[in-house]
Amino acid sequence: MPTVAFHTLGCKVNHYETEAIWQLFKEQGYERVEFESTSDVYVINTCTVTNTGDKKSRQVIRRAVRKNPDAVICVTGCYAQTSPAEIMAIPGVDIVVGTQDRVKMLEYIEQYKQERQPINAVGNIMKNRVYEELDVPAFTDRTRASLKIQEGCNNFCTFCIIPWARGLMRSRDPQEVIRQAQQLVDAGYKEIVLTGIHTGGYGEDMKDYNLAALLRDLEAQVKGIKRLRISSIEASQITDEVIEVIDQSNIVVRHLHIPLQSGSDTVLKRMRRKYTMEFFGERLDRLKEVLPGLAVTSDIIVGFPGETEEEFMETYNFIKKHQFSELHVFPYSKRTGTPAARMEDQVDEDVKNERVHRLIELSNQLAKEYASQFENEVLEVIPEEIYKENPDSGLYVGYTDNYLKVVFPATEDMVGKIVKVKIAKAGYPYNEGQFVRVLDDETVAEHAVI
Repeated sequence: MPTVAFHTLGCKVNHYETEAIWQLFKEQGYERVEFESTSDVYVINTCTVTNTGDKKSRQVIRRAVRKNPDAVICVTGCYAQTSPAEIMAIPGVDIVVGTQDRVKMLEYIEQYKQERQPINAVGNIMKNRVYEELDVPAFTDRTRASLKIQEGCNNFCTFCIIPWARGLMRSRDPQEVIRQAQQLVDAGYKEIVLTGIHTGGYGEDMKDYNLAALLRDLEAQVKGIKRLRISSIEASQITDEVIEVIDQSNIVVRHLHIPLQSGSDTVLKRMRRKYTMEFFGERLDRLKEVLPGLAVTSDIIVGFPGETEEEFMETYNFIKKHQFSELHVFPYSKRTGTPAARMEDQVDEDVKNERVHRLIELSNQLAKEYASQFENEVLEVIPEEIYKENPDSGLYVGYTDNYLKVVFPATEDMVGKIVKVKIAKAGYPYNEGQFVRVLDDETVAEHAVI
């Protein structure tokens, strides 16, 4: 039986696509082995969001070549798409496929075995207007299933290379999304996370269909779905219709990830982001009106070229005022090939790091404050895994619908099910919970087999 090993760098979409590529190999009779072991084929799914992403990708490729010089080395993903020649130049690389035509990977492997000539299968992504169907019926993670609904982005923010790596916005056929969602629910997943490169833009390339319609249809047509999470959505995509759907829904969770990047209008202009702080603030107020207790998480870039102390403080104060529940904070890093990398007034590294620390402190404080609202409340949690810091304690870790991480006593057979847990002690990064009970319909469903 031929073997294949995978290594994935970068974002959730890449991890989703690695699982999809694995399905293709599985169908052809391959066995999956650990990346650290000797394998016949190595597939490296690369990232290019920063220059460091490129560097890490190159290191992993070289590691695979060293592991088994006779193996077929296949490189795919975003770095492969933007810099195929750089990758082809690494000794030992046999096949380069970008962010499209991955369904042909096995054909390329066969071709390579016969001809023994390196294959560069990267085409112009900007010409692609069709969503590439890649199915993932099940994941190695048993509790949350990702479901990719779109590809590409039309925004061209000045710091970002991704449109060049992923192409322009293309949405997946809604019937395919619904079919795949049903398949995942039938496989036992209680929570589905809608994901993509620019997830909230779903439907912008379609006539008379959009994200709100998709959310409605998923709830109406997918039998047995319990939780629906949107991995990320831009403020400009949170339309009144989307807010209305979330308000009426029984399955869309009380958690949204809305990338802010900066809380200063002048910085946003330089970033070429499509909203003002006034608009963003108004959307947050509307959301919190219809969804009390909503958790809003966000991404922030600190030290964007030209960022002054005043502009940074605008960001800091906006975040504090609107009480985000958690932040992912990144110091700005130059991405070769983007307009921002060529801008004057690059911010000093020490200044960047100091600002990053100030925001992380704020984030920790806000996260604790957010969690404390739920002390003594009973929430629904899906246990994911044993609490790693104390594996013999009988404690498990899981997430509530509003993305609080809870540690509580549970058993192996509860993993992936929805259980009621009382938040005994709020905190961050963990909340301590007391197990109340497994949700009724779970047990009913199990006994109904008789």
